[in-house]
Amino acid sequence: MLHKKNQIYDHEKLHTLRPLIVLTGPTAVGKTAVSIGFAKKVQGEILSADSMQVYRGMDIGSAKIGKEEMDGVPHHLLDILEPEEPFNVMLFQRLAKKAIEEIYDRGHIPILTGGTGFYIQSVLYDIAFTEETDTSVRDMLEQEAREKGAEYLHEKLAKVDWKTAENIHANNVKRVIRALEFYELNGYPLSEHNETERQKKSPHLFRYYVLNEPREILYGRIEERVDRMLDEGLVEEVKALKKRGYTRDMVSMQGLGYKEILDYLSDFCTLEEAVDTIKKETRHFAKRQLTWFRREKETTWVEKGDFQNAEELLNYLLADFDEYVGSRLI
Repeated sequence: MLHKKNQIYDHEKLHTLRPLIVLTGPTAVGKTAVSIGFAKKVQGEILSADSMQVYRGMDIGSAKIGKEEMDGVPHHLLDILEPEEPFNVMLFQRLAKKAIEEIYDRGHIPILTGGTGFYIQSVLYDIAFTEETDTSVRDMLEQEAREKGAEYLHEKLAKVDWKTAENIHANNVKRVIRALEFYELNGYPLSEHNETERQKKSPHLFRYYVLNEPREILYGRIEERVDRMLDEGLVEEVKALKKRGYTRDMVSMQGLGYKEILDYLSDFCTLEEAVDTIKKETRHFAKRQLTWFRREKETTWVEKGDFQNAEELLNYLLADFDEYVGSRLI
């Protein structure tokens, strides 16, 4: 069986078959605990597909896993940047691919877990990116954002690429600009490009699991998570970042929870209003995540409510992965 204790797989076979587990789902669905259990059973190492957990000092608001919670399972792409450093899908893809090769070399299986769908897609299908050297279009769009605001730019994107606009919040100005820049430089929407890339054959032998649960349960978990973040010191964490000079216009500070608490600390709203906004925006974010995952191909949806407990769910995943690739690895 693939989850046989202490099984180390042949390096050559791992590199040839390139098995990869993707474990994703909406925020607060419980991916972390499942990924740890899965990794311990299949000799796995976890790569975080999260755009915020790469930043040092941003732990509570990003729901970053702690050392004790890791339970000895190696984790990658956590705490690798300072908050002032930019991070994007191209950098993520490069770092993830390097980590995956190293995991294969150790005879282990990479488990890509997190809720950033485009990051997952970039690795799964080895999407080709081009770094533009001419920044004139981007500079113009950034100027428009400063002068006319985020909503204006988002509406502009919706007119030329409504599919992409649907999946990007208006406040995520950086991604809106990137999508508009792509359209201006190429003459067709980014969503069309992404759809073409989705048709590519993956270089990996993968299983793409999407954890889900009923909307009312998920929303309840989101409420509880935000309240727990406040109890654990989210305000103090953001206050420390603000003291270090980090501002709302930085990529890192655009994360859910950070920009809202920054508004509170800047006297733009009360703490109660900030918390209400975090909960509302997190619910909207979860909805957008689910929309993204439904559009992905070759996914296996796992409804948590179909299982009596975590052990039963984990046994299902192990059996499914065993059946899919296990006999080809041993």
